[in-house]
Order: sequence, then C-alpha cells, then structure tokens
Amino acid sequence: MKFNYHFIFVLFFILSGYASYSQERKILQFSGIVETISSGLPVGYTTITNESFRNEAYMANNEGFFSFVAHVGDTLRFTSVGYETLRYVIPNIQGDRLSTAIVMKNLITELPMVTPYPWASIEEFNIAFMNLEVDSDNIIRAKRNLSKESLDALAARVPRTADEMHNYNVNDNHRSMNNKVINQRYANPLLNPFAWGNLIQQISKGKKGK
Repeated sequence: MKFNYHFIFVLFFILSGYASYSQERKILQFSGIVETISSGLPVGYTTITNESFRNEAYMANNEGFFSFVAHVGDTLRFTSVGYETLRYVIPNIQGDRLSTAIVMKNLITELPMVTPYPWASIEEFNIAFMNLEVDSDNIIRAKRNLSKESLDALAARVPRTADEMHNYNVNDNHRSMNNKVINQRYANPLLNPFAWGNLIQQISKGKKGK
C-alpha cells in the first residue's frame, strides 16, 4: 500500500512538471508553404505531425499552405508521398507569429532492371516458336488484306468518306435526271393501255399495207 502511494505521488509530480513546462513554453501561430527543392512547386496535402505535442497531425491544402498553433521548440515532421521526410524545430522568435517556407526533397528510388517476356516459361516459348508462320511475308499479308472477303468486311464496318458520299450523290442525281428525260412520269409503258392500243394499231396498219 505504501508503494502505491509513492508511485501515485511520483506520477503526479511528473505530470505537474510536464503541465507547467507546457504552460511555460511560448505559443505562436506557425504558418508556411511546403514546396519542392528543385522546381519550387507547391507540395499539396502534406501531412504535418507535431512530435513534441501529442503527435497532433495537420495537413496542408492543395497549394501547400498550412497554418496552426504550436509551441517554441516543437519538432514537426513533414511527410508526403514521393518526398523525403523532413523535420523542423520551431525557433524562438520575437512575436507570436512565424511564417516560413518548408523545402522538401524529391524521393528518387531506383528499381532493379526488369526484363519482361511474353511467355511464362521456356516451354510456352518453344511452343510459340514452333507454331510461327514463317511464310507469312509482306506480299502474302497484302494479298490477304486486299481479298474480296477482307474488303467486304471493311466496307460493312467502315463508314463512307466525304468523297465517297459526294460521288454517290452525283451519280444518283445523274441517274435521276436521265430517268426523267426518258420517262418523265416514271410510269412503266407495259402497264399503259394507251401504249398497247397504239402498238396494236401500228401492227394492224402494217398488215393492211402488206
């Protein structure tokens, strides 16, 4: 029981000292912009962790700007994907506002060389190599692409160009004009009774003349 009292007393003393130390430290408004070391472009959405005060985390906006309350002497950790971790200790300054630029270095990771192969194993490579069509040269492929079957398949899928549509319209208009000159009413003469009567009269006159 005596040990428990001593332990509680020591813990209370430590917490009191820590609280008094925290109250004695100077509080200020810490603001800044996170940017890259090479191009000076902003590093958006950088995570800022205060390692000296309960690991409180903050985040910069899309333009790299941040602003929060901290203590003099706090150690801040700046982390972002693709950049090296940076630690910054807030210095003791005159006044209660501090603005600075945090410059982060690009993280360059060199990966080992990888050679991709289209086959999963040497057995699949041997099968693919033995099934190669060596006789399929450029002339054979050109003849295959220009065959009637290939051209018909392309004509069914590929839409007509502007030149083809223009030529089709010109030819259609030309055929329409010729039909109007030959037969203005687009009537079939075989179904015209007057035409049949005229033909019969001509045949009768021909017989009488003979």
